[in-house]
Amino acid sequence: MSFDAHQMDQVLLIGAVVMLVAILAVRLSVRAGLPSLLVYLLMGVLLGEAGLGIDFEDANVAHALGFAALVLILAEGGLTTQWAEIRPAMGFGLSLATLGVAVSVAVMTLGSHYLFGLDWELAVLLGAVTSPTDAAAVFSVLRRVPLPRPITGALEAESGLNDAPTVLLVTLVSSGEALDHGLLGFSAIVVYELISGVVFGLAIGFGGAWVMRRVALPSSGLYPLAVLSLTILAYAGTAAAHASGFAAVYACALVLGNSELPHRNATRSFSEGVAWLAQIGLFVMLGLLASPNRLTLTHVAVAALAGLLLTFVARPLSVFACAWSHKFAVREQLFVSWAGLRGAVPIVLTTIPLAENVVGATELFDIVFVLVVIYTLVTGPTLPWVARRLRVTQLGEPRDIEVEAAPLERLAADLLQVSITRRSQLHGVEVGELRLPVGVSVSLVVRDGQSLVPDQRTVLRRGDDVLVVTPRRLREQTEERLRAVSRRGRLADWLD
Repeated sequence: MSFDAHQMDQVLLIGAVVMLVAILAVRLSVRAGLPSLLVYLLMGVLLGEAGLGIDFEDANVAHALGFAALVLILAEGGLTTQWAEIRPAMGFGLSLATLGVAVSVAVMTLGSHYLFGLDWELAVLLGAVTSPTDAAAVFSVLRRVPLPRPITGALEAESGLNDAPTVLLVTLVSSGEALDHGLLGFSAIVVYELISGVVFGLAIGFGGAWVMRRVALPSSGLYPLAVLSLTILAYAGTAAAHASGFAAVYACALVLGNSELPHRNATRSFSEGVAWLAQIGLFVMLGLLASPNRLTLTHVAVAALAGLLLTFVARPLSVFACAWSHKFAVREQLFVSWAGLRGAVPIVLTTIPLAENVVGATELFDIVFVLVVIYTLVTGPTLPWVARRLRVTQLGEPRDIEVEAAPLERLAADLLQVSITRRSQLHGVEVGELRLPVGVSVSLVVRDGQSLVPDQRTVLRRGDDVLVVTPRRLREQTEERLRAVSRRGRLADWLD
């Protein structure tokens, strides 16, 4: 018993040190312009057999933990995405997640077989695992680049939905069942899994939001746990029905993140923290699974050539094939091509053939690992520069306000905490000019740590926290009005 306790102490010690170093690495990587995932992968490699000697070679455990981490990352992406931003580009994003993936897989498969000499099975697997974009990379990197909403919406929708067809393809190929269904059969399965996954996710999302609006939980900390549990339920329940759990968790989280739920900002903050934990654990684990001693010049050469093929041929062709029916300029298509970020997803997908003991799966893992490192080093730090060169940045675009809600059950009302951000057009607007619905009251303004009771002539300023009391039946209308003024100023009614 004491030995087990001692082992647990060591695990906790190593885990705490790794977590603190990883958190500090986020700041350092941002300053250096390097994606933090590379630091986490390096930490895993240093902890593994090439460094401290921690032995980790269980592909089945890596597969299970990798999928669990992806669920949490997708949940955070949906919870923190505004539907209004991705709605105009949802069609393009869905095309990229289906037709775009098919084009990319075809190009990479042919190139891997005829140019790199891989057999057909490994060629298809390499094409499949490298075609989907990574949700963690897209959500974390693109939100730091001021881009038009259609571009960010398309990329976020793509990364949230393109795991379903690739997971299915990799699973069928790894198990030897890819040819059992034929092309039409496989396409039908993909369509079924995507549609069923989205339907199940939407049902759980809307149902969960309905329940949470009517059940007063005894602690505000329970709301984030309940929301996260609903997204996990969406994944597990949908996967049990043999549909796409990844599509379900993203759809469910998107509904919950855009619903009128109490303590919405606290829920988003909690989900971001959990997603960071999942990312750190995921990349460190994948680094542990890698072995520098296995790498050869052949692996590096194939990875570099495959990265070139993916970056300059497969990805642009997939984007151009999907963009012809959507209103995207050529320079925007070029940026979307460059911004198809890969990260943990390709490496996680290689654990499927590893777990199935596919011949050559270890070599595939090593090639994809090197490809991800090289590709991330090339694309991640250059995104802001590419965006400026293609003139797709929008430095002056105003950002939304942040609204937090706390329930006032006895009054059937909500207390909204509105934080006026630096770019909000609420700056300079008088309280009376807000023209909120009748029955809604601006009760308090907190400015520079001091509180004041406003009147109709009180002028709002950047950095203010404004407390607004609204009947629950008017909450949606109140929020819409506040957001309209935040985006367009006091003349919002005439500009709508």
